Amino acid sequence: MSTFSELGLPTPLVAALATQGVTEPFPIQAATLPHTLAGRDVLGRGRTGSGKTYGFVLPVLARLAAGPTRRKPGRPRALILAPTRELATQIEASILPLARPLGLKATTIFGGVSANPQITRLRDGVDIVVACPGRLADHMRSGHVKLDAVEITVLDEADHMADLGFLPEVRRIMDATPERGQRLLFSATLDNGVDVLVKRFMDDPVLHSVDSAQSPVATMEHHVLHLEETHRLPVLVDLTAAPGRTLVFTRTKSRAKALTRKLNASGVPAVELHGNLGQNARTRNLEAFSSGTARTLVATDIAARGIHVDDVRLVIHADPPVEHKAYLHRSGRTARAGASGTVVTLMTDAQVRDVRDLTRKAGIKPTTTQLGPGHPLLAELAPGERTFSKAPAVDNRPKKVSATGAAPGGGRGRRSAAPKENRGGQRARAASQERSTGSGSRRSEGASGGSRRSGTSGKPVASPASGGGRRSGGEAASGNARRSGGAPAGNRRSGSGGAAAFSSGTRAGSRRSR
Repeated sequence: MSTFSELGLPTPLVAALATQGVTEPFPIQAATLPHTLAGRDVLGRGRTGSGKTYGFVLPVLARLAAGPTRRKPGRPRALILAPTRELATQIEASILPLARPLGLKATTIFGGVSANPQITRLRDGVDIVVACPGRLADHMRSGHVKLDAVEITVLDEADHMADLGFLPEVRRIMDATPERGQRLLFSATLDNGVDVLVKRFMDDPVLHSVDSAQSPVATMEHHVLHLEETHRLPVLVDLTAAPGRTLVFTRTKSRAKALTRKLNASGVPAVELHGNLGQNARTRNLEAFSSGTARTLVATDIAARGIHVDDVRLVIHADPPVEHKAYLHRSGRTARAGASGTVVTLMTDAQVRDVRDLTRKAGIKPTTTQLGPGHPLLAELAPGERTFSKAPAVDNRPKKVSATGAAPGGGRGRRSAAPKENRGGQRARAASQERSTGSGSRRSEGASGGSRRSGTSGKPVASPASGGGRRSGGEAASGNARRSGGAPAGNRRSGSGGAAAFSSGTRAGSRRSR
């Protein structure tokens, strides 16, 4: 296999890669670098985890470092478009340690955060902009960025951008870049809307394909667990309480939120990731999962593409996805870069036909087992001693200061920070408790950031890392948080029957909001 030096990367870049522990190119990098470094338009197709990010980051850095032009205010020299904020952030994280030794600057542009710091960085001048289409288009309309100096344009996860409906915005952005510029497109699939982009914007592109999107990873085991509705939650708790990182996928934002609460209530440190969270909460929860503060991440398909966390040992489809492509991308969060991993799909009687069709279209032949809580297979799928914690994974409560500047908890008569009650009787009871117990022992405030205690167990039940108990700053919260009033696992009607609540509405064919 060729080395990075033999492929034509400059010595400072090869040295910077070595400091990151990267010494040998992946197949897609070795295949594309000779053409990308030569300035050709390139289509790179490879399944998730195949090394596509360095496949375009390395030629962008090498060509900009060797080029005669220098950065100008508001006029980046390279543009990388990504479909999600998390993916844009991870691309920037790959770029920064390699760009510094070359004297290059990069920044991210996406929504969900203040635009002013982005405008300042653009005005100061950057070489590389990693952007989501929506916010970038806003800055273009306001005149804070112009793309007429872009030498290289990259579309990452182009098929996902097509799925999300970004193509009209992407076309307008691409039209603003010079026709003579180099274009690189990397994607797991090259069909439908992606083909339109290829024909319109690419000049005689070279195609490199390393494993199709349909190719199952040899080091990945696939299992389907056929279980009863009421056994879904106990089985999830068993699997996620094992050592190592676990990524659990649900179909909707509300179900991700509810399941995160249930897992935390059961002693499994878990955080959530979905579109109802503000960017600060999403970043904080991803960091908790990456650092190991939370062993489990419960997510919608927002985490199915581009998110890379090392050593995810287990992916669980708590809700089977609707499309086979989503199954493959979700599953691709484990067994990355040659590592091994296990994928588990939970299936009830009502989902048998849907799951069978799903795995057939995905080219997967899973091992199917009918089981319940305590089955020996669970210990094989997630080996190790089960541990449970009473401590919260992350404290997402906003840090408030009293009128005198004292930190919360230090003075008498402090107003309760619990969410407002929806009913007058509940509000009156809460006020009575506050008057009788004082600020140090109010029962309306649990360790989970504003959740109320369960009437049966007395334990806090809201996820400490959900970011949804109370709205803070710019962090959006799911409406289910207030409607539930902090009931156990977000389900007042079910009493203590949390498993039944989570199990409802899980038919694989459902198309609810992500």
